[in-house]
Amino acid sequence: MTRHPDPKLPADQLTIAWQAASLLLDYPDESLQLGLIQQAAGELPPFLADPLAATARELAANDLSTLQQRYVDTFDNRRRHTLYLTYFAHGDTRRRGVALLRFKQTYLRSGFVLDESELPDHLCVVLEYAATVDQRLGWRLLLDHRAGLELLRLALADAGSAWHGAVQAVTATLPPLGGDERAAIDRLAAEGPPQEEVGLTPYATPGFDPLPMPTFPGTRR
Repeated sequence: MTRHPDPKLPADQLTIAWQAASLLLDYPDESLQLGLIQQAAGELPPFLADPLAATARELAANDLSTLQQRYVDTFDNRRRHTLYLTYFAHGDTRRRGVALLRFKQTYLRSGFVLDESELPDHLCVVLEYAATVDQRLGWRLLLDHRAGLELLRLALADAGSAWHGAVQAVTATLPPLGGDERAAIDRLAAEGPPQEEVGLTPYATPGFDPLPMPTFPGTRR
């Protein structure tokens, strides 16, 4: 991992923001406690609390079956909305397999063993790891994939997605973008991820072409 600046926000605020975003971005089911998430977000400064609360309000305005269908339409059927962070940088290339391995090795450094049903680069997994297991290493993972996070945020904003606020809150916990980072985001938005499609080992990866991609509902709860 490259060298990164230290967080400027208190550790407890990072924990609340990342855990709340992880729950909001997960596949919605009966265990989703939006009121509790809003209550926890209320302990954060407005630039974090407001976007999290906005997502919670929009989700609460839909019944569960509608919400689940909207989630699938948003995250499983659109490449620019994928929650798998390594896809933005590597697409379905062999380099993505190496990037996935680095995620898992990072988790193992903290004694965190991931359920084999999930890929280690799923944003909800990364946020939960950063919030509850190892904040320092989780911070680095998020910064290493900053360009993909920002592209996801912009794509959800353009689509008017209910989940935009959750991703906005995550990016708001990170340092201001530098010139090189902005250039990387612009390049990624213009060119997209690499197109070579090869077998990825040792992990099975979600299919981005053809769509849809699979989801793993409820496993983080």
